[in-house]
Amino acid sequence: MLSGKKIILGVTGSIAAYKAAVLTRLLVKSGAEVQVICTSAAKEFITPLTLSTLSKKPVYSEFVANSEGEWNNHVELGLWADVVLIAPASANTLAKMANGICDNLLLATYLSAKCPVFFAPAMDLDMYQHPTTKQNITKLADFGNHLIKPNNGELASGLSGEGRMAEPEEIVEELTLYFSKNQPLQGKKVLVSAGPTYENLDPVRFIGNYSSGKMGYAIAEQFAKQGAEVTLVSGPTHLAVQSSKIKRIDVVSAKQMFTACAENAKTADIIVMAAAVADYTPVDVAAEKIKKAGEGMNIELTKTTDILKELGKQKSDNQILVGFALETTNELEHAKKKLENKNLDFIVLNSMKDKGAGFGVNTNKVTFIDKQGIKEELPLKTKQEVALDIVNKIISLL
Repeated sequence: MLSGKKIILGVTGSIAAYKAAVLTRLLVKSGAEVQVICTSAAKEFITPLTLSTLSKKPVYSEFVANSEGEWNNHVELGLWADVVLIAPASANTLAKMANGICDNLLLATYLSAKCPVFFAPAMDLDMYQHPTTKQNITKLADFGNHLIKPNNGELASGLSGEGRMAEPEEIVEELTLYFSKNQPLQGKKVLVSAGPTYENLDPVRFIGNYSSGKMGYAIAEQFAKQGAEVTLVSGPTHLAVQSSKIKRIDVVSAKQMFTACAENAKTADIIVMAAAVADYTPVDVAAEKIKKAGEGMNIELTKTTDILKELGKQKSDNQILVGFALETTNELEHAKKKLENKNLDFIVLNSMKDKGAGFGVNTNKVTFIDKQGIKEELPLKTKQEVALDIVNKIISLL
């Protein structure tokens, strides 16, 4: 269940930090991608070199990455992760987490995280039993964080009692159990399309659009996080797939995208068509570069196959089909017509008139419209957040 999961492992200043080496190794062995973030105090107990070697990634500790001023972006780290695991979590770090204190990279990442957060306390008996520590743990649990309870055992002070960090094997087992229970799309097959299509005029020119593919890629990643097996049919884009649970099929033209989508739609439980597909393609494609001649040039175009409409015709009763409508005028009217004509379960409408929405940006402002005509207008959000809203909407239909 941890295969392909992106895990931020936060290591804080505790003697139990030595267990982070074994924990990192077990997480990587289970198929997870591990990014370690150490506090300054943690480096007194375990070297970043050890954790970097085991995680196969550089260990982050400071906001500023190097003398050139590059920085470790805590916001991007928080969005990247499927889970944040703080183990060991010292009394000091617990207190800061509970009270919103943000004085190091790990805490900034914790406050930025959109994913589940697990923490495994490690401290001496009296520190763990202190009322302020108990209060901080209660607050963190009330915030929705997950406590991995410490064990009873011999402590560094020589005392014996509660406060010994859970063993790495126990922590991995707890994460595995969590994801096995909290992946509502486990076993589901999902087809997502993303990006633009390019319709060739000649070997060096094409008709295209400004779609970056960011929305479709974010949707594919969110489906993967929920346990689905995802096929992503992608037009030309510089984006990269992050999850190992996503099978990417690269296409260029509308015809190629139709072929790939039609083939993979046959076995899909959920289909989300987020690509910006060309409506028209040149009738004739020149074999050689077209030379400049005369004052004008006429290009004869013909309609491409309406992929969404064709998938709507073939849609079975147990499939969910979702489309997008990017409009500039009469937005609601056009979206409702598209919803009905293409046999969609719901449509995601966004308008080019909305600031921060549309092509090339990292945000989007959308409205959901379902078959019953119920409209749900969402505020401006990041595309990752919009993707999660779309996936949650589909889960509610299931």
